[in-house]
Amino acid sequence: MAQLSDRLQRLAPSATLAMSQKSSEMKAQGIDVINMSVGEPDFNTPDHIKEAAKKAVDENFSRYSPVPGYPDLRKAIVNKLKNENGLDYTVNEVLVSNGAKQSVCNTVMALVNDGEEVIIPAPYWVSYPQMVKLAGGVPVIVEAGFDQNFKMTPAQLEAAITPKTRMIILCSPSNPTGSVYSKSELEALAEVIKKHEDLFVLADEIYEHINYIGHHESIAQFPGMKERSIIVNGVSKAYAMTGWRIGYIAGPEWIVKGCNKLQGQYTSGPCSVSQKAAEFAYTASQECVEEMRQAFERRRDLIVKLAKDIPGLEVNVPEGAFYLFPKCSSFFGKKCGETVINTSSDFAMYLLETAHVATVGGDAFGDPECFRMSYATSDENIVEAMRRIKEALAKLA
Repeated sequence: MAQLSDRLQRLAPSATLAMSQKSSEMKAQGIDVINMSVGEPDFNTPDHIKEAAKKAVDENFSRYSPVPGYPDLRKAIVNKLKNENGLDYTVNEVLVSNGAKQSVCNTVMALVNDGEEVIIPAPYWVSYPQMVKLAGGVPVIVEAGFDQNFKMTPAQLEAAITPKTRMIILCSPSNPTGSVYSKSELEALAEVIKKHEDLFVLADEIYEHINYIGHHESIAQFPGMKERSIIVNGVSKAYAMTGWRIGYIAGPEWIVKGCNKLQGQYTSGPCSVSQKAAEFAYTASQECVEEMRQAFERRRDLIVKLAKDIPGLEVNVPEGAFYLFPKCSSFFGKKCGETVINTSSDFAMYLLETAHVATVGGDAFGDPECFRMSYATSDENIVEAMRRIKEALAKLA
């Protein structure tokens, strides 16, 4: 019987996109669903950035762009890394891609051989293990649960490293937990990494600017780590530009060249107009970034307060990003009518069907005891969603 490639058989579909799709279908049937499943700022792209895009259209930026992105955009990224992160890169050490998602995948595909291992702390973003599998690598999951604030310790990292380990994927601020590694925590992980030759860290910093504890710290800042680090970032979250699809890597030139070679055969350069908009996002006033960050912080405080008020949920306080990842395992084994909650995915489905609030079960993120809610939505939606959730959970016995 004809079937899809083994490569595709290894992949699981994205649980976040599946929940978002299901909530859209319910909305289409006229059901009032509050969608907290997808990680996307609810703000519109700031006007000054949209104007830059319109200008680019008028100036006929409508042809193929260079594979690694326009030099002016890469220069703007180099300046951003210098001014905001204190990191020195050249234009040749930056590659722009169709979103940070492609940047992550490019890096994994460029560095990981069949059978090589990639350490991924759990909870993790759903796509990391799937990308490793796509490259023929082996995801090695390190469990960093609720009790350790969802952060991997140096001892856990050391214990997971084998002669086959090629890479570690670190996301800070984290999707799905909102946890942020401090400077000293990153330095301790860096000390472990440096002891092992040819071991790289992919630092996903896409939520860099959505940070509630002060300055963002990058693992590339420590002595000996810049040549071991591939930073992934982009404009999606900080500038509310998810649909523009612009992400980038900054790393050692030989790795960037490898990703360039891959991208040249795969997608070529990213959208020309989006690149001009991104360039302006990086070079113009950063006030809009801080305004959105403040709104997310206010919402964080609101959702944490309301979630702590729901009996049975265990809640930590996220330090960045726009997700809450509460522990819901106290509801396992409970039921309402014919519906029994056995897993976090059951829990999320119950909330969707009973409370009409879309969330995502923690199973997909490598933590079966929790579930993810995105609070990148209005204060009114947060208040109403938490009211509905509280009511629905009170029905379980």
